[in-house]
Amino acid sequence: MADLQTLGPALLTLGLVAVAVVLSLYEKLDLEKDIGVAVVRSFLQLAAIGYVINFIFGLKNIGAVVLLLAGMVLFAAWTSARRAGDVPRAFLVAAVAVGAAAVATLGLLLTLRIVPATARYLIPLGGMVIGNSMNAASLTMTRIRDDVAEQRPKVEAALALGATSRQAVAPILRTALQRALIPLIDATKTTGLIFLPGAMVGMIIAGADPLEAVRLQIVVLYMLLGSVSIAAILVGTLSYRAFFTPRHQLRRAPPSTE
Repeated sequence: MADLQTLGPALLTLGLVAVAVVLSLYEKLDLEKDIGVAVVRSFLQLAAIGYVINFIFGLKNIGAVVLLLAGMVLFAAWTSARRAGDVPRAFLVAAVAVGAAAVATLGLLLTLRIVPATARYLIPLGGMVIGNSMNAASLTMTRIRDDVAEQRPKVEAALALGATSRQAVAPILRTALQRALIPLIDATKTTGLIFLPGAMVGMIIAGADPLEAVRLQIVVLYMLLGSVSIAAILVGTLSYRAFFTPRHQLRRAPPSTE
């Protein structure tokens, strides 16, 4: 009963979801089902992970934290692979990129003793790193896939003139990486002027010192910039190769996503 009373105020915000559904119906966006699924899944997943994290906090075992983060990486890779379904070896590429970004970022934070090696820090920070890296991986892979299909004649012309696969696909790769990184870069530029990020807002609402909230938010912002850059560049480097043969010939055109 106590848990339901705690969730009560949060559930009242479903009124805002109803607004989104009404607008989708009015504009004939056909997103009502997706919104409903998203709401139900997010509620169940957050409730479940809340109990899991509470259990892990009680264990005080770093091994359990590593297992949870590894599971999050695999689920993130599966999600990215579904989004970029036409990209060969998409799951493996996403898993390597997201995993490397998480290990490098969290490893640096621990090595420099910016955060302690406890579940209370590693799980939420790891979740931010993995989630944002997953988004970057999805954006990069889908952009490369779509642009290779659209610009196939240009790529083949470059190959015919003697360019390597990397040289032929360089403009596409550059655009994909820019599209993946620019949103986070712009968000970082405008932090504190246009919006207050979630970590900072949560700490202030919880009663923390605003200056302490700012300190943690700076760590989060720079951590995400580094991790997303690592994930996007790794995904771009690994995924574009799947569209070429070892002899630098372009494989068959990926199916259209239209």
